[in-house]
Amino acid sequence: MTASKIVAAAASGAGSDPVDIEQVFNTYVYNGDSSSGNEITGIDTLNEGGLVWLKHRSGSNSFGHAFYDTERGNTKQLRGDNNSAESTESRFTGFLDNGFSLSGDTELDYANNKYVAWTFRKAKNFFDIVTWTGDGVNNRSISHNLGSTPGAIFMKRRNSTENWYVGCWNGMTHSNGWKLNETDAVSTYGYFGTTAPTATTFNVTNFNGGNANGSTYVAYIFAHHNNNGTFGPDGDQDVIKFGSGTTPSSAADFEINVGFEPQFLMYRLQGAGNWYIHDTMRSLHHDNSSQPTLFANQAYYETQITSNNHVEPTATGFRLTENAVNQALGANAPFIYMAIRRGPLAVPEDATKVFAIDKYEDGSGDGPTNGIVNDFNLLKGVSGSSDWHTTTRLQGAKRFKTNNNSAEASNTSILYDRMDGVWNTTVNNFQLWGWKRAPSFCDVVVFKGNGSAGHNISHNLGVVPEMMWVKQRPYTSDWRVYHSALGNTKVLKLNETDASATLTSAWNSTTPTASVFTVGTSNDTNENNLSHVAYLFATAEGVSKVGSYTGDGTSDGRTIDCGFTSGAKFVLIKRTDATSDWYVWDTTRGIVDAADPYLRLNADNAAVTDADWIDPQASGFSIRAGAINGNGQEFIFYAVA
Repeated sequence: MTASKIVAAAASGAGSDPVDIEQVFNTYVYNGDSSSGNEITGIDTLNEGGLVWLKHRSGSNSFGHAFYDTERGNTKQLRGDNNSAESTESRFTGFLDNGFSLSGDTELDYANNKYVAWTFRKAKNFFDIVTWTGDGVNNRSISHNLGSTPGAIFMKRRNSTENWYVGCWNGMTHSNGWKLNETDAVSTYGYFGTTAPTATTFNVTNFNGGNANGSTYVAYIFAHHNNNGTFGPDGDQDVIKFGSGTTPSSAADFEINVGFEPQFLMYRLQGAGNWYIHDTMRSLHHDNSSQPTLFANQAYYETQITSNNHVEPTATGFRLTENAVNQALGANAPFIYMAIRRGPLAVPEDATKVFAIDKYEDGSGDGPTNGIVNDFNLLKGVSGSSDWHTTTRLQGAKRFKTNNNSAEASNTSILYDRMDGVWNTTVNNFQLWGWKRAPSFCDVVVFKGNGSAGHNISHNLGVVPEMMWVKQRPYTSDWRVYHSALGNTKVLKLNETDASATLTSAWNSTTPTASVFTVGTSNDTNENNLSHVAYLFATAEGVSKVGSYTGDGTSDGRTIDCGFTSGAKFVLIKRTDATSDWYVWDTTRGIVDAADPYLRLNADNAAVTDADWIDPQASGFSIRAGAINGNGQEFIFYAVA
């Protein structure tokens, strides 16, 4: 028997650097190209060890779930959706210090087909891999290095045909278990012996699937956190949970609080049923339409659940919708789930990791490749008049327009199905401004209004929001903007030039906190039973700045110090004490010591190119007299380095 070695640090406070969820787990989507090459996930499995779980998503073929891990080696494949023995092949050619490599074969890299890879890196209190050779002893103890009591264990016989056995699920009797490759209901056979797992061992029964004499086995061991997580800057955040629950007695939305927003979710009935898999790169969104779904027990490519979405992420967990209860799980149905937290957990220190600007140059359909995982985007044509489109990963294939109050509409040509930008198949000469959600920088929240004063909405910005844009989704309504410089009774309209106005029903006269913001009875921010979206912004030192200033009328350049070192890449300015546009500048189109083209978020006009109102400045930007520096006038601004 060999127990894996975990090289990764436990957490801060243990004599080593803190660990972020993005260092140990990743959902990676890619398009096959039938050529050998590397897939860059950013996770080091070469030195730290781990598992890469791959699945074909599209096309006419039904390639199954392929498992490769560093304990068995890159030439050894196990199928997650069937009971076949381990095979030796050359499809998966290596583990890298920043991803993995493929040979370009038809199963894992078929040209123009879509794929997903989930990487689990070995780390204390997150994930471990163990291999052993059976000795026929019943209730045999197997050592592991997880360092905490497992939340679940996936076990597979390697040298012969046998099912995948899943057990030791948190909250369940450890003798209960399921088969990952089947729809079978929970079994009480006792795959994992008669002894509950500990922080150093688990047990297996003497049967073909666990400890038959001379057979070889592998187990994937996952942690479970319940206020004992060791991740994040302070080494105290939960990132993985296994749990169980029961659906309501009738078809209705059912919310599960796990204490964080998930990026990966797997769930199934305790009784007979499929293993549903969702993640933020493919399908965890609030788009009430067909939802791409994979099943761990099926080789089928990605299935579109066409009767509307079944699961939606929340800031504190996830919601199984009425559709899921009615169509997939049933009423009064016990179910189990696995949830992994969305990252990053630390405040960004480099703006290029969370913000990027790019262009659609030729309408080729490839779209911007701006190097970040986009969560929120602004998109506008830069060669003439066109609307401002806003899209977010949480809204799926839907968009708003900041220059009017129209309802959310379908936008199927903008898809978040790539790692370095967004796909687009139609537009040309458009520019995209992209934000990645991160603490103290940017967050997006989708919530349902209740029409009542004092409705608290949880968020994951991690600090008090300094600016918020809120929009009702289904119907025509104005954008409502909160800014800390104006206070909790004032609003602006993103789609209008209006000065700030008093509207206590928007924010319920309540200042947001580091964990919630509050809405009142205004239909724009809290209409009963309607979905709304909120974009939250804050100051991240050296990366972004939300602020305000009073104009002094000077024309020779007044510095607005944002705490940057290489100047602002993006600047948004709005006068608040009188009517004014929402002016936008960026370095892609030009922030220079000359005329600087500006756009207006509230208008579909082409850029104005003959005004020199803003200049570069290392600490932020500088302003001249004009519409953004009138003497005694009040302004708010938002800048990104």
